[in-house]
Amino acid sequence: MRDIKRFGDFASFKYGKMPKKDKILNFGLYPIYSGYRYVGYYDEFNTEAEQLIVVARGVGGTGDVKLTKERCFLTNLSISVDIDKNTALPKYIYYYCKGQNLRYLDSGSAQSQITISDLERVEFPLPSIDEQRAVCGILESLDMKIELNEKINDNLLQQSIALYEHFLHDSDWPTATILDVAEKVAMGPFGSNIKVSTFVTDGVPIISGNHLRGYFLEESEFNYITEEHAERLKNSIVFPHDIIFTHAGNIGQVSMIPDGCKYDRYVLSQRQFYLRCDETKVLPEFLLLFFHSTLGQYELLSYANQTGVPSIAQPASNLKKIPFKCPPMQEQLKWRKRVHPMLSLYLNNRLENERLSSLRDDLLPKLMSGELDVSDIKL
Repeated sequence: MRDIKRFGDFASFKYGKMPKKDKILNFGLYPIYSGYRYVGYYDEFNTEAEQLIVVARGVGGTGDVKLTKERCFLTNLSISVDIDKNTALPKYIYYYCKGQNLRYLDSGSAQSQITISDLERVEFPLPSIDEQRAVCGILESLDMKIELNEKINDNLLQQSIALYEHFLHDSDWPTATILDVAEKVAMGPFGSNIKVSTFVTDGVPIISGNHLRGYFLEESEFNYITEEHAERLKNSIVFPHDIIFTHAGNIGQVSMIPDGCKYDRYVLSQRQFYLRCDETKVLPEFLLLFFHSTLGQYELLSYANQTGVPSIAQPASNLKKIPFKCPPMQEQLKWRKRVHPMLSLYLNNRLENERLSSLRDDLLPKLMSGELDVSDIKL
């Protein structure tokens, strides 16, 4: 049995505040949190750890519900929510809103926004506290495993970069440019070649910046276009072993399409470009690690503009100019034997997280609606 309760009947709300510019620190006790990201530190906090917050203003995230990781100074882009824990658990509301996004409350016209009065009117079907706790326990166990895998992968990423840099340290390997070793460097489609109106439920998946998070392409939440549409964009079709870059927005993202992925080909969106290696001259994994290294990131971002929306000028042509140390192939193959176990474990963790995320997302609405009995679930 679930009681329908208005948010305002069991919670109070408070807007975050703008920090004073002259008090913002590079390091300090309390991070300044906008709801989107950390933007510095402050010498005081206005929000507790594990506090439910709703992103209330900004671009691309209004309506997102999050739990703070630590005491922080919350800015006025978000609203903090203090919940009567005898009625609802903050984590239960967090999970409920994860499945029932609050973006529909956005009432802004010129600027995206959600107000406290909007939130007060939201209705939640609430089971007993014991059932809420059981539901949270199931979903949290999945999230904890996902988080553990992400921490392991962060460590593997740092280890493999260190191994790459150690391999090249004080060596006399010859220098090459990307042009010397590339079979192809090309851009995603320009203009309005891929419109939302052309999306289909299945077909050729479109790579966006959200899929470039770490070494390997993240295969989740794709949009698709038809095979016929993809054929017209064939210069933007990419395959396993291709290295994908973002040249506008969140620049510096670099991922490779691995073997054994879900699809045999993908199409780039207009903010991406790609590098296809001549594998008789350089291993794709070798260049992947180069562009994740300090030097590779520096070379890539050296072509970024300094004003306006971050972007890399003439990305395809400038990429070809970038120099790197290019050992003989037999030496690259020896290096790959050492780094391969790390990359394999990294990829396996990524694939497991995709499965766990899919399982969690499938379970979430069924648990929240009561369709599944929590006592029947064993993980």
